[in-house]
This record gives sequence, structure tokens and C-alpha cells, in this order.
Amino acid sequence: MTKRFNILFFVCIAISMLLPTETLAQRYGFHKRQRTAEEKALEDSIPLFRGVAVGTDLVGPVMRAVGDYGQYELIVRGNLKDRYFPTVEVGYGSADKTDDATGIRYKTGAPFGRVGIDFNVMKNKHDLYRVLVGARYGYTSFNYDIGPLVIDDPVWRTKDTYEATDQKCSYGWFEAVAGIDATLWKFIHLGWSVRYRARLHQKIPDAGEPYYVPGYGKKGSSRIGAMFNVMFEF
Repeated sequence: MTKRFNILFFVCIAISMLLPTETLAQRYGFHKRQRTAEEKALEDSIPLFRGVAVGTDLVGPVMRAVGDYGQYELIVRGNLKDRYFPTVEVGYGSADKTDDATGIRYKTGAPFGRVGIDFNVMKNKHDLYRVLVGARYGYTSFNYDIGPLVIDDPVWRTKDTYEATDQKCSYGWFEAVAGIDATLWKFIHLGWSVRYRARLHQKIPDAGEPYYVPGYGKKGSSRIGAMFNVMFEF
């Protein structure tokens, strides 16, 4: 009898010790669910449209100043819930290149445009830093001049000079974008991005493929570029 009583006593003690633990676990689970609900409520309370940013790229003007081609562009970027950033980029690209060996000069200048969207992959999307991945579609229509081309005539044994002016071209391309955007001070943001560009379609004249395409860069089916942006977010 005494032995059974002792066993029953210890079982009661063990159950009584487990009860507070279960209550704490239940409480912790409740608070955790409550925090999750509060975070979700905060998420839902954030308006869809968070503002717009206007800025420019600094790499293009530097390349034009020190080299034979470059571009100037304006960037307009929307902010949807700090997660999605629809973007429009418009600008003017130009080139003036003379080949040292042949003396052939290539010259062009025309506007271009890109449209696309970036996605903020940061878990805390309201942080001062954003890690962005996205895509663009770019297009430009332009004319170029090239010459003088010296052609040897094998029959008359003379040299003919040929120049091609107002050669009409069009280019369409895709860009894969990855970059970082950081708040420097209040509404001033700095950011950089790496871009892989792939040509989608083109229309070129009989004079040949252009040396430089406004907004795209030097000729080729694909290329990698970089941008360093200064943005003012409102």
C-alpha cells in the first residue's frame, strides 16, 4: 500500500512539474503567432505605392569624356511596397571613333530607351540597403556615318574612296540586372548594378554592323556593362 502511495505521489509531482512547462510552451506559441499576425498586419498596412525616384548614371558620361563613346541617361523608378521597382531609363548615346590604322571614322548619336522591373530580394525589404535583381528591354533607332573607305580597283589599278552616311539601324536587346541600392542620406540613394546584355533583334544596312549602339554599347551579340547611379527618392 505504502509502495503504491509513493508511486502515485511521484506521478502527481511529475505531472505538476509538466503543467507549467506546457503552459509556457502554449504561451510562447501564442505570442509567436501573435507576433506573426502583427507583422502580417503591418505588411498589409503598407501602401502599394511608396514613392518615385529620379536619378542618373555616372559611368556613361565618364566614358564619353575619356573615350570615344558613351551616354547620358535619366532614370525614373517607382516603388511598390518596397519590393517591386518598375523602371524606365531614357537617354542619348553617341560615338566618334577614328581607327588609327585605317583612318576610317565612325560617328553616331541617337536616343534610346529601356523599360523593366527590379525585385528587392532582402528579407527585410524596408532596410536602408536593397539587393535588386531584375530585367530590361532596350530599343534604339539610329543613323551612323562611316568613311572614308579606300577600295582598290584591280582592273583600273586605282583607289576609290567610299563614304556611307545616314545608314539607318535599329537594335532591340534584353538585359539581366543585379545590383545594390543604399540610402546615403534621407532621400539620396547611391547604387551600382552589373548588366548582361543580349541582342534580341537588329536591322542593319549594307554598310555593315555599327561600331557602337546607343544604350547598348559596342557591337556584338552580347556584352557585360556596369552602372553607378545617384537617385533622389520622393
